[in-house]
Amino acid sequence: MRDVCEGFGAELREFNGEGDRVHLLIHYPPKIALSKLVNSLKGVSFRYLRAECTGRIKRTGTGSVFSTPSYFAGSCGGAPLSIVKDYIDNQKRPPA
Repeated sequence: MRDVCEGFGAELREFNGEGDRVHLLIHYPPKIALSKLVNSLKGVSFRYLRAECTGRIKRTGTGSVFSTPSYFAGSCGGAPLSIVKDYIDNQKRPPA
């Protein structure tokens, strides 16, 4: 995730998540199209998961699709970064 962000000129500041989602705090310049950054992050992470979890991932009715194209992005302008970092840090870690 950090390498993908750096490739876009962005900085991954916090990473955490749950079994079926991740939470990222990314500082990125306004010239970056957020949809392109997210698409790249999802693509790289799913290729990694497919390689690591081959045979253990159940795909019910999704064919070759591993994830939905949806994502949520919110801005935290005005909120202290410490509060946002605490929120992300207190999420469960994704399974290894």
